[in-house]
Amino acid sequence: MRLCDVAVELGIGLSTAHRLLSALVYRGFAEQLPDRRYGPGRTLRPMPTLDPAVSGLRERSHAAMANLVDTVGESANLVVLVDMEVYFVATVECTRVLRVGERAGQRLPAHLSSGGKAILSQLPKSEIDRYASVGAAPFERLKRELLIARRDGYASNHQDTERGLTAIGVALDPLPESIHAAICVAMPTVRFRRTMLEPCVAALNDAARAIESSTNDAAVTKQPAGAAAR
Repeated sequence: MRLCDVAVELGIGLSTAHRLLSALVYRGFAEQLPDRRYGPGRTLRPMPTLDPAVSGLRERSHAAMANLVDTVGESANLVVLVDMEVYFVATVECTRVLRVGERAGQRLPAHLSSGGKAILSQLPKSEIDRYASVGAAPFERLKRELLIARRDGYASNHQDTERGLTAIGVALDPLPESIHAAICVAMPTVRFRRTMLEPCVAALNDAARAIESSTNDAAVTKQPAGAAAR
């Protein structure tokens, strides 16, 4: 709807309608579109976990995530990219008393989270440039981070989203249904050491390949009889 449409519908002045819409945008119930109309915001959109493809990915990822937690001794998360945020669709917690807990159902700006940056680093430049228009700032710093993540094959979040939390993420190859996902390890910052980085990234890559393999196997199983042979 346009601003004037909202004012007419509610029987209020334009300035009052603008204040109401600004509050709705701030809370995530509305968003302003490029043509200056207003539409439903992220809070009103269905959670990606309701998507059958994402639900299937979550189920197929559990074994690999559990193995990852056993290997690194820290909690693991699976995230998917939706617009400019990542949604946490699955968590496997480690058993340590001091740990990063359940994150499923939460969402974070993609340009701040480890999994989000890992995914963004694999996207075409044209898609990354969208972040400049929404003030994913400082944008030049983000571009440098993504170049490094693309080179190294992983991204990190050192207290960018939450004080005392460090996370490392690796992107999965693009999955069927155009799902962009990543697997991450999150830990209390006080426990992180640089020496942990190499074995942690290796374990993340093993988990990512296992998830991709199970997804590809599931896709082949769903093919009609004879399709694989063709």
